[in-house]
Amino acid sequence: MSDKPSVLFVCVHNAGRSQMAAGFLTALSGGAIEVRSAGSLPAEQINPAAVEAMAEVGVDIAAHVPKVLTTQAVQASDVVITMGCGDTCPVFPGRRYEDWELDDPAGQGVEAVRPIRDDIRRRIEALLKELLASKA
Repeated sequence: MSDKPSVLFVCVHNAGRSQMAAGFLTALSGGAIEVRSAGSLPAEQINPAAVEAMAEVGVDIAAHVPKVLTTQAVQASDVVITMGCGDTCPVFPGRRYEDWELDDPAGQGVEAVRPIRDDIRRRIEALLKELLASKA
């Protein structure tokens, strides 16, 4: 692992929640955190409503691509945050795990995705503050 804390966001399709979380943490950390995202059953593309909702707050995730969850990604991460992937996320000793209960934006319009986005942002801001404080 690097000197930087690393966070892995995992949801089923890696097309909405985990991508928004990764986008926020990347943007708000200014490179201070290593950020990954993956899905247990990745979709073909990022949810267009998630892309639109994030663009509204100045975070561009349009070029992101859903990725499959690998054991290596989990092992390389200090913090693993799951978002509805259930038991498909492997558990390794020495990792911190959190499960964020968030509505699934799949099939929703941007109006329904905005509150999910805002909830994710609040959680990311708290996580970032905690991770940076633990490095100090």
